[in-house]
Amino acid sequence: MIEELLPGTVVVVEARDLDGTGYLPLLPEEEPLVARAVAKRRREFTVVRSCARRAMEKLGLPPQPVLTGDRGAPRWPDGLAGSMTHCDGYCAAALVSLTDLASLGIDAEPDGPLPDGVLGSVALPAEVERLGRLAEHRPGIHWDRLLFSAKESVYKAWFPLTGLWLDFSEADIEIAVDPGDPRRGTLRATLLVPGPTVDGRRLTHFDGHWNARQGLVATAVTVPRG
Repeated sequence: MIEELLPGTVVVVEARDLDGTGYLPLLPEEEPLVARAVAKRRREFTVVRSCARRAMEKLGLPPQPVLTGDRGAPRWPDGLAGSMTHCDGYCAAALVSLTDLASLGIDAEPDGPLPDGVLGSVALPAEVERLGRLAEHRPGIHWDRLLFSAKESVYKAWFPLTGLWLDFSEADIEIAVDPGDPRRGTLRATLLVPGPTVDGRRLTHFDGHWNARQGLVATAVTVPRG
């Protein structure tokens, strides 16, 4: 799902059978974060961190706890950028050296419609209009859910660079469909507030990719160096 949306420098580990065995247990430092969580939340929390530690191993790093910082964002080992996502039946973690990317964000969602009333709270009028055109010409994908996922990925890439909240209304996302594969494509998020400065340049937009596979929609946003 998500691995195909990211450059080869990014290590991605995904999990589907969240009720199975073979996942790495939580480290002692992580246990307090879900001490009072319901079973479903604890399971997803455990599996996605197992994915993150497997990704660390692939990068040649010793397993380390993934704790949370401001606004619940994961705190990664020095020198790494990363992102995690989980939804019903799917977890993934993506890690990359900060020498290769400045930041990244990933998100996966069930390929179903957003609950009533949610689209109006997350989408700009121009985005709603574009979603309507996509739904008319490509009715097999829940574009409202895909837009929501894209907003989540944009925020996950934004926050480590700024330490600031980014409202749904502060990024205007355009979704494009791959002419050769109608279930994947690209996205561009135009920032409607001053963007972060990366390697001396002020960012005005974030770029990414999306796909819709196996009952999920997934998005990934990367912020290159230089």
